[in-house]
Amino acid sequence: MIETADALDVVRAGALTTVQDEGRVGWAHLGVPRAGALDAPALRLANRLVGNTEDAAVLETTVTGCGVRPRRSTVVVVGGAACRVTVDGRAVAWGVPVPVPAGAVLDAGPAEGGLRSYLAFRGGLVPEPVLGSRSADLLSGLGPAPLRDGDVEPLGTPAGPVPPVPDAVPWPGAPTELVLPVRLGPRHAWFTDDALRTLATATYRVSSHSNRIGLRTEGPALERAREGELPSEGMVLGAVQIPPDGRPVVFLNDHPTTGGYPVVGVVPEAALAGAAQAVPGARVRFVVMG
Repeated sequence: MIETADALDVVRAGALTTVQDEGRVGWAHLGVPRAGALDAPALRLANRLVGNTEDAAVLETTVTGCGVRPRRSTVVVVGGAACRVTVDGRAVAWGVPVPVPAGAVLDAGPAEGGLRSYLAFRGGLVPEPVLGSRSADLLSGLGPAPLRDGDVEPLGTPAGPVPPVPDAVPWPGAPTELVLPVRLGPRHAWFTDDALRTLATATYRVSSHSNRIGLRTEGPALERAREGELPSEGMVLGAVQIPPDGRPVVFLNDHPTTGGYPVVGVVPEAALAGAAQAVPGARVRFVVMG
């Protein structure tokens, strides 16, 4: 049990709330996934608004939001997916810094657009780092466990003052259509020419089975030109893997580091933030890059 005042108590953990920063870069050769915030631009913007470094650890909520009670007075930004934000039941602003008195309950409600909200606290969250990151990894189990009611999370020391709030804070909205550029390879030759045309022209939908490991799609299957399976090979963030059902899966931050299904192409990391907020049923189009 953490007894210090530099902490917050979890009042309502929500469906899935995890601690995330920018993740564990450079450990894939040891089988350790990257993890980290799925919506990296939201992580960085929320941290900047409360005066943290961009890579400070935050809370990432999924669909239902969460509620916490800081033990010390602090400043919080709730960004990412839009939601109703309250302090002790009183509505406060979303997407900008909000003062929260010691002992007050800050509640970020269910997502009203998108899937994942981000709660940045002045000073950041400081659970014990694992391999250089404080991120929870749902595939490997590294890092802090997903939040449960009654948990206590330590808060760090503020690095500086809260900066002035800009006139317009550039939070992107949830995409109604997710457009993903994709570079073909390394295994696009395992698919027919018709399959590659389908990938480039068909409209897919986000599957409800998507998670932090991968964005699964529903739509036309891609036909193989080759039978059999590959030996397991390295997988990267953004890999578009084609499992036996032929529907593309876009690997996200908690993806495995190896896999045996062929990868038809790779989505550049910079284009993946929208996948964090694409709700089930949203349209997905792949644009093949030359």
